[in-house]
Order: sequence, then structure tokens, then C-alpha cells
Amino acid sequence: MANDTHQEPQKRGPKPKQLEEFTKLGIPVGREGIHVDPDEVEQLAALGCSWREIADFFGIHQDTARRNFAANYTKGVAKASISLRRAMLHNATINYNASVQIFLSKNWLGLSDDPRNTSDDTVLPWVEAEPKTEPVSGKIGIKSTLTLKL
Repeated sequence: MANDTHQEPQKRGPKPKQLEEFTKLGIPVGREGIHVDPDEVEQLAALGCSWREIADFFGIHQDTARRNFAANYTKGVAKASISLRRAMLHNATINYNASVQIFLSKNWLGLSDDPRNTSDDTVLPWVEAEPKTEPVSGKIGIKSTLTLKL
């Protein structure tokens, strides 16, 4: 006799995770008293997030975020700038990346490709070289001189 009961195959693998409550520290802001972690504001600012993006992330108004976390935002932006500067110096000095070296030389050291753009606003002297003459043989066998300007 055949077994008429239908059994579903056993599922293998991890069981789905369930959400659990946990406690997180933060400053209550806004009318709803939403808790915002100042360290998270700093981290988002270090990633280059705008005030609007940070406010949307936490579900608060942009003005509320600015009023309560301006110092954290400023610190995050400073961390991003320092990190970028560190990476640029590493690329310029350790990896010998010429384009980064040129960029830093122009922007940080104030150097320029333009010889007229010097710190004391004087034009560099231009010296004309004497023309060189070299004998050139033609197809017919006539020798003539060619003047080269360097």
C-alpha cells in the first residue's frame, strides 16, 4: 500500500533571524524625541554626507540636526579632509604618482607652470640663442647651409 500522507522536505540552512529590542545611546531631539548618536553624525559627515542626508537618515528635520550636532559634523568633515590629505601624500611620496605630485606642488606649495607667475611679479629673462648652421647635402650634390633656431 502506498502512503497517502504528503510530507514536505526538510529545509536546510540557517533559520531566519528575528528582530530583538536593544538599548542604544543617543541624544533625544525634535518633537518626537528621536535618539541620535553623535558619533554616527560624525561618521556620516566623514563620509561626505550633507546635512539633508544625515537628517533624512535619522528621520529628523535638517535644522534640528544642525542645531544639535554642528560640532560633530565639523569634526567629521575635518577627519575626511585629513584622511584625504594623508592618502594624497602617500600617493605622491610613496607611490611616486606624478600627477598627484604636480597637483600638490601647485596647490599646496604655490608652484606654477607659468614662468610669468612668480612671487615677486618679475618676468624671467628670455635669452635668444645663436642660430646654428649645418651643411646639408641636396639631391643634386650641391651643398647648402641650413639655419636652425633653437
